Amino acid sequence: MQVVSIHPAKVGAALPLPLMLSLTPAGFPSPAEDHIEKNLDLNEHLIRRPAATFFVRVSGTSMIGAGINSGALLIVDRSEDARDGRIVVAVVDGAHTVKRLRRKDDHCWLEAANPDYPVIQILDDESRVWGVVTYAINPL
Repeated sequence: MQVVSIHPAKVGAALPLPLMLSLTPAGFPSPAEDHIEKNLDLNEHLIRRPAATFFVRVSGTSMIGAGINSGALLIVDRSEDARDGRIVVAVVDGAHTVKRLRRKDDHCWLEAANPDYPVIQILDDESRVWGVVTYAINPL
């Protein structure tokens, strides 16, 4: 999965959106409750550390098994711990990629969430983890 664009998070740029506090069933429709109860700021819910957060637009299908589709907007936190099993944005051979980080003993590699893509061995000092993906916003 290739990173198409990178955007810093803007601190203090609130975008209040309407929020209904009642749950919306995914089964049969519920009558009533068509009024808005408060405003929602997605920054409050999706960005823990604004100074360490950036957004990434991705293309490709290597992470579809992890729920990241081509065209997804990822929220990436550089202050999160890049532990084994976390999905990360990394720089490998000078290009940005999104993959699952794997670690065992002193060995480290990047793994796709699609069996059609190979494992990427991290072999050099130029490979770096830029941050941990905390949320994926996918087009339907």
